[in-house]
Amino acid sequence: MKRLLVLSLALLTLAGCGAQATAASDTGVNTSAEQNRVTTARNDAAAALLPAKIRDRGTLVVGAGFGSGSVPLGFYADDNKTPIGLEVDIAYLVAEALGLKPEVQVTSWENLFVGLDSAKYDVGFSNITVTEKRKQKYDFATYRKDDIAFEAKKGGTWRVTSGKDIAGKTIAVGSGTNQEKILVDWNEANVKAGLPAATIKYFQKNTDTYLALSSGRIDGYFGPNPSIAYHVKTSGDTETIGKFSGAGLTLQGLIAATTKKDSGLVQAYQAAIDGVIADGSYAKVLERWNVSTEAVGKSEINPPGLPLTS
Repeated sequence: MKRLLVLSLALLTLAGCGAQATAASDTGVNTSAEQNRVTTARNDAAAALLPAKIRDRGTLVVGAGFGSGSVPLGFYADDNKTPIGLEVDIAYLVAEALGLKPEVQVTSWENLFVGLDSAKYDVGFSNITVTEKRKQKYDFATYRKDDIAFEAKKGGTWRVTSGKDIAGKTIAVGSGTNQEKILVDWNEANVKAGLPAATIKYFQKNTDTYLALSSGRIDGYFGPNPSIAYHVKTSGDTETIGKFSGAGLTLQGLIAATTKKDSGLVQAYQAAIDGVIADGSYAKVLERWNVSTEAVGKSEINPPGLPLTS
């Protein structure tokens, strides 16, 4: 039988105001291997932009750096082998628009970039935020807004509205993520200002992070807003205590299809994404995972990202 998860991502108020999540309507999500995904038609104009070797090969090798799983972005179906989730659905849409068969290869976050560097993967679809540092090595075609959030045990008084609010706290974050960079930058600024340093913790699995949170070994978790909003709704014992753009306080972060710089693929990805935005299939995927608030009106190639710091 198909097992249904109850998925409800939060509709949150303005970023940085410490507002609590307002629950959206519950949606049953099919977690079986038979996904009945949203589909689209081949986009001949986008497909024509592909390098001949990719077009002739007929497959799009997708790196999915969610490891053991990050619901609802990317995780395994009930059969424990079929990758499903928001990022997987977007990858399927783009591949279909390009007339290619997607080959989704699940890996760790760190090895995702190793695979992009070596051209093992044609593209990464894994909640990857555009940053100025990453733009030195990769090309980006954006497809979703990036919001990140702080999660803590329910009932506390701690709220995060600026970097000063992390002083003296113990916070978990994913290694190599833009959340980590923001957290480290805030921490360094706080120490220079004479505030207590935060302690930053790293865990390999989300389950380990939440065990540490429930046991009080960490004060909070800083991660992707969709995942946190999902966990807040389904766990019942945590809450969102702050929400920010993934590119910092002055720039809206953007999630993008990511490829090795100058691979010749990014224009095709942009055209495919613009096509699925125009035909409505993109909106259906975001609605399926209750992240319609993170929709973009068009894809951009290498827009301004999380800035470099000296």
